[in-house]
Amino acid sequence: MLKKIVVLLSLFVLLAAGIQQTKTEAAAAGDHATWLWNPWMIVNDEAGTLAFLESKQLNKVYVQIDRDIPADVYRSFIQKAASKGMRIYALDGAPSWVAPKGYTSQNQLMNWLGQYQSGSTADQTFAGVHLDVEPYLYSGWTSNQAGTIKSYQALLQRAKTSTASLKLPLEVDMPFWFDEIRYKNIYGAGMLAEWVIANTNSVTIMAYRDDASFIIDVVKNEIAMAGKYGKAIVVGVETGETTEGDSISFFEEGEAFMQQELTKVQSYYTNTPGFNGTAVHHVGSWMTMNP
Repeated sequence: MLKKIVVLLSLFVLLAAGIQQTKTEAAAAGDHATWLWNPWMIVNDEAGTLAFLESKQLNKVYVQIDRDIPADVYRSFIQKAASKGMRIYALDGAPSWVAPKGYTSQNQLMNWLGQYQSGSTADQTFAGVHLDVEPYLYSGWTSNQAGTIKSYQALLQRAKTSTASLKLPLEVDMPFWFDEIRYKNIYGAGMLAEWVIANTNSVTIMAYRDDASFIIDVVKNEIAMAGKYGKAIVVGVETGETTEGDSISFFEEGEAFMQQELTKVQSYYTNTPGFNGTAVHHVGSWMTMNP
């Protein structure tokens, strides 16, 4: 009898260790994310969209907010996505948000989110806010870069206050070259990439290159900064067709090659403070890319 108890206890310990190892491996893997820019996909084919996301083993999706879509559409999608292990972040932003009155667009997003969250059950709520503003595409970046940077910083400070009141984490997209941009204004002086990382919960770096060694290199500074501040960096890659050059997107190489390169990036940075996974831009182009 005692022998049986010992055997059972041993099996229980091994099982518990296995479960813990699985949890640890999942945690180590970090985010596996994507952008869903066309939310009408979940209006027209919720099941098909969810099936695609699940097939890619994603655990995080940035979903564009379109106020013309009924809130219940988002509630249904989030609830079903949550049951498949996915966290859904409210995605919005545009270069015009750094214009003199661009903050009104951000206010509209935050007001909509506040009403949405308060009218939803726990399994229907957004897990966070993900902003894609890209201030360098605004005309003021060329004519008055210092002023545009300051406006962008003000925007993120406002977003930080709003998301804190909603009890949601704030994430942003950022190009890998923000570590070459300096600022000196009411927010201090330094490197813009570091300021953005320090003032948000997580940053997805648009590391748009189609080779693991290049990707690893262009994000190294940001990952080091994130480690310094106890923040998270997600490394994003492109799948869409582009006229910017052959080295930007995995459009030409196809999905198998992309996954191979992402695995190399993941392996290189695993257990590195500041690194928290990868993201693929975006659902629309990913669905149609070559195998």
